[in-house]
Amino acid sequence: MYALVDGGDGMRFAVLGPVLVVATGQEPEPARLAPRHRALLGYLLLHAGVVLSTDRLINAMWGPKPPDSARAQIQTTIAAIRRTLREPGADRMLATRPGGYVLTPAPGQLDLDEFTDLVTRAQSAVDDPRRTVDRLRAALNLWRGEPFAGITGHYVDGARARLDGQRLHAIELLADAELALGHHDGIIDELLGHLAANPTRERLCRALMLALHRAGRQPDALHVARSFRATLAEQQGLDPGHAFGALEQAILRDDPDLRAPAAEPPRPRPRRRPRRVNFLPYDLPDFTGRADELDVLARRWTDNNGAVVTIAAIDGMAGAGKTALAVHAGHRLADHFPDGQLFLDLQAHTAGQTPVDVDAALGALLGQLGIPADQLPESGADRAALWRSELSGRRVLAVLDNAVGTDQVRPLLPGTSRALIMVTSRRRLTDLDGAHALSVDVLPAADAVELFTSIVGERAATAPIAVLDVLQLCGFLPLAVRIAAARLQHRPSWTVQYLASRLRDQRRRLAELATSQRGVAAAFTLSYEQLDPDQQRMFRLLGLQPGRDLSPAAAAALAGLPLERAELLLEELLDAHMLAQHEPGRYTFHDLLREHARATAAAQERPGARKAALDRLFDHYLYVASAAVDLLHPESRNRRPRIPVPEPPVSAPRDEVAALAWLDAERANLMAVGRHAAGDDRFGYVSDLAATLHRYLLGHAHQDDALVLHDLALRASQRSGTTDAEARTLLDLGEVHYWWHGGYEQAAEYYRLALDLAREIGDRGIEARALHDLGTAHKRQREYERAGEHYRRSIALFRALGDRAGEANSLTDLGIVYQRQGRRQDAHDHHRRALRNYRGTGSHIGETIVQNNLGLLYQREGRYHDARRHHRDALRLSRSHGFRGTKPSRSTGWPRPPGGWATSPAPSPTTTRR
Repeated sequence: MYALVDGGDGMRFAVLGPVLVVATGQEPEPARLAPRHRALLGYLLLHAGVVLSTDRLINAMWGPKPPDSARAQIQTTIAAIRRTLREPGADRMLATRPGGYVLTPAPGQLDLDEFTDLVTRAQSAVDDPRRTVDRLRAALNLWRGEPFAGITGHYVDGARARLDGQRLHAIELLADAELALGHHDGIIDELLGHLAANPTRERLCRALMLALHRAGRQPDALHVARSFRATLAEQQGLDPGHAFGALEQAILRDDPDLRAPAAEPPRPRPRRRPRRVNFLPYDLPDFTGRADELDVLARRWTDNNGAVVTIAAIDGMAGAGKTALAVHAGHRLADHFPDGQLFLDLQAHTAGQTPVDVDAALGALLGQLGIPADQLPESGADRAALWRSELSGRRVLAVLDNAVGTDQVRPLLPGTSRALIMVTSRRRLTDLDGAHALSVDVLPAADAVELFTSIVGERAATAPIAVLDVLQLCGFLPLAVRIAAARLQHRPSWTVQYLASRLRDQRRRLAELATSQRGVAAAFTLSYEQLDPDQQRMFRLLGLQPGRDLSPAAAAALAGLPLERAELLLEELLDAHMLAQHEPGRYTFHDLLREHARATAAAQERPGARKAALDRLFDHYLYVASAAVDLLHPESRNRRPRIPVPEPPVSAPRDEVAALAWLDAERANLMAVGRHAAGDDRFGYVSDLAATLHRYLLGHAHQDDALVLHDLALRASQRSGTTDAEARTLLDLGEVHYWWHGGYEQAAEYYRLALDLAREIGDRGIEARALHDLGTAHKRQREYERAGEHYRRSIALFRALGDRAGEANSLTDLGIVYQRQGRRQDAHDHHRRALRNYRGTGSHIGETIVQNNLGLLYQREGRYHDARRHHRDALRLSRSHGFRGTKPSRSTGWPRPPGGWATSPAPSPTTTRR
């Protein structure tokens, strides 16, 4: 394991166990460095190749409360690590840079890099399970025990958990590959050990169940399934996912599809090339010119022979065609990058938008590589590490468009990778280390003439002087040239000379604009004036919307038009190059046109008309979002405000698939609406939107958005004095911290604040819910006496309010508390009272949960006949009503309270919109 690679520096580093530095001819001995030195070395190795500032190292070692001597200790530790590296002549690996320190092991010298590479290569060998097994076993053999064993540091627990998660993922991949080879007998004992150490790991359990079934041990497979269900319910209050239930049922009926493949599979087929991902936008079919720039970009890659990261920083003024150039170059070079082409708009100069922060940018790029949102690390540093790991060894082209500056881009650059990164910005990124600068000016006259002529045709060819006049008035900017040419193309009676004269008139009227922008503004204004009145109005109103893009339905709401009419106007604006379309059904502006549309709306639309248009748009978003969340989470409908159908009526998603697709497509716009409404003192919109989206955002790993939106809603409710909305928002904020961040004390504090407000205003419904949530917080911390006290008080309140659904929820959770305290008779009594309430309210979901809880209770008492009866009742209810569990699978991992949220009718929360 410690053999040195050729060309190495005589060192080997290890973090998959105790942190080690191993030199040639020496034994791997952790004591060669003191524990605090190994702790800092471990952090440097986790972020190999990244310059780490002293402040960041201090935070990693001690967190928010470092000792006064922290800076001196860091310097002393760096010196000690250098002394260790100096013995074999490898001290140059640890370098001091202006921004801090960087440790750069050579390829093959860090066991974590080797592990990641082997797992990645194993996953790519999808058609050869035998090769997959060999690579995964080689990767797992690199582990020498608990990561970072024997050291302490603020960062250690989180890093250890992430590495353990990677190891378990490799073990699960190995189990799948071994099963694919028919080796079920040989992995049963191995899987038993892994599952015993990780008893809530569902994928491990499924692999063991399948192995036992294929080995002819069906009873054992079903016993493992029952034990896993009980453990998951006991430790996390959850039921297994749909895949688990499907496998269990297949084992029960001895499904032929579960039979093992032949022990000696046929020779593997020739390896197929993995599917390429390509997120580059549409390439302009009439892209013209820029031959020199395209040659430079191609040479930047070929001169390096694709051996290292190549960074091309493309800068230029707005409208110069930076994005078009980068996208066109990306399509031309795509064949050199078989592992994918990525694209991300960083929104540095997008009107109405804040630039994309680094954490969100890393999340979007990792999503393009196929990393699910619920598997993304929370911290930016960890996302950056995952990004570098995912790109290691891959040939990827990425366009980072519309960047603010170097600070926004630097964390998005890969480490060691055969990648081409093209960055576009209105600023020159002179301090981006290693970048090749490429400044894009306006189009050369010859290229501009070619572009204009390719669009206009013969009229341009017969009037070359007038063409140059038009191009001069357009500032030779590609966007302005395209708009002017498109206008002439659609006006067969116009001459080029006439177009030039009109541009001159507009230029005089826009003299207040900056000189560099006059031609563009003139072209925009001329194009606007050639629209018919309906098109002009749509263009103006589109400038008001705060989001990045919009659908025909949203445009119809904004303009107060039927959907068919709105869609026709959008297409007409698209044909006139006044809108862009990067994907079917979504319309957006070029940044300059967006600014022009907003300025035109401000000048020509009355304030009342602007407000009415935004009201219609916000009503549309709020109503469709409410309908979509109702489809995805009907059990929590009574917790959300009732949103009336807007005028004119709009269509809502018809099923869960369409609902989730709509919410995912509109999430960024919904967040933009929330921010705009907060800044415009539309407090009711903010509160209603936050309450409406709460379950969706948490259920689909968008907890960062949930925190932002609930924070806006909290401030809005406080500024407007709507104490009931403030209390509900505090409860929702508590749930975000409770379920996603493990901040049980923070959650409990929010619940207590909500409880105080509810009592202050006499809202007993919110008081009851706050008591219930406080009980849940105490239950998770195993404070069963305090949990029981809060549940009992919430039960009394719910009963006094006549809220049988809320009472049933609290009864169920109190029954679970009694169950864990060993008070079995009390547990039985409360579950049965909850069952009566659920039946009285018609909540089949609640009834199913209680039946299952009673089955588990009888099972632990050894009364298997009664347990089987209740589980069968729960199964019957689930099947007859299409209920497949407590909804963790639909929610992509967000667990709901064991008692569930009833679906029965309840009084609608008071809304304060507008």
